[in-house]
Amino acid sequence: MKTIGITGGVGSGKSEILYYIRGHYPCEIVLADDLAKELQEPGALCYTALVELLGADVVGEDGRIRKAAMADKIFGNSALLEKINALIHPAVVAEILRRRDLAEKNEKIKLFFVEAALLIENGFDKICDEMWYIYAEEGIRRARLKASRGYSEEKITAIMEKQLPESIFRKTCQVVIDNSASLPESIRQIDQVLEAYQWQK
Repeated sequence: MKTIGITGGVGSGKSEILYYIRGHYPCEIVLADDLAKELQEPGALCYTALVELLGADVVGEDGRIRKAAMADKIFGNSALLEKINALIHPAVVAEILRRRDLAEKNEKIKLFFVEAALLIENGFDKICDEMWYIYAEEGIRRARLKASRGYSEEKITAIMEKQLPESIFRKTCQVVIDNSASLPESIRQIDQVLEAYQWQK
């Protein structure tokens, strides 16, 4: 089984790429950002420690941590953010490795994908055999974000400025999928890479 990291800038189309892969290849896909949220749910690994860090007032009537309250506590408090990251990140990595071990025991699974916007920044590349960069031209990414999420130009610019430059993505990743054009063209590139590994669709 091969572990592949999927990353790329906001609006690059990582979700649609993974949707295709999930439907056509023997794989398991873990979304690191979704996993981090799962670990913050009541009864999950990070919940109690997070409440202790943030204070009981962040807990809503349903017992869940209120995201808005959490964001308010973190805003402008870099020390607290650092503590939260130090709590959640290792837990996410440990859970990814646990799921990878389980997947490896399943003979039907040949590919294990890990997707995260901050895959490189958070060091997920260290647990992957190979890294894929989902690329799309900036103008296309902006148009997608306006259409799908209703983001303003200002918000898109602010998000993009916080992300890694294209040069770092290309330097770190072994495979580049250009998702600027049509989905069939992106699929052609994906099939070309995966079929070269002699895995069948």
